[in-house]
Amino acid sequence: MSSTAKTIAPGISIKSLIFDIVALGFIFLMPAISHMLAFPLYFIEPMRIMVVLAMVHTHRNNAYLLALALPLFSFVMSGHPILVKAVIISLELMVMVGAFYLLKKYVHIFAAIFTAIILSKVFYFAVKFLVPLKAMQSLGYGNFFEFSLWIQLGTSLLLSVYLWKMIKTTDNKPSA
Repeated sequence: MSSTAKTIAPGISIKSLIFDIVALGFIFLMPAISHMLAFPLYFIEPMRIMVVLAMVHTHRNNAYLLALALPLFSFVMSGHPILVKAVIISLELMVMVGAFYLLKKYVHIFAAIFTAIILSKVFYFAVKFLVPLKAMQSLGYGNFFEFSLWIQLGTSLLLSVYLWKMIKTTDNKPSA
């Protein structure tokens, strides 16, 4: 088999298409899974997880596509998050992808992804800070820090280790 992925159209591989369908399905089922587990899974940032997995297992353009599409898809399918917040989350995820691909040229992969996640979080909270508190509450934002930052930090560390290990493993494989 050749080292390139089979494509169904220019720039669209079967692997990326399957990954995108799984990611959209995962986000679509997230409310039901959260309800079954009696735990709000959005604490572990499933959209960020899907985008990082896309960065590891597909390609840069697909990661950008999912960063843009997942929050908007979730809004259209479930009404959550609200549209304004979905747009902000899309931008946050795109900042993460862009920052990672820029930083990985200059620093270790682990540092690049962890820093990209932190920078995107800073972007997200900066945007929330710029919106007056009353306006945030009327838009459905709730508290400024509406979820546990410890859970986010843990998720960020796990995603960083995963991406680092997976890219390290892929870089060490001999090409076919």
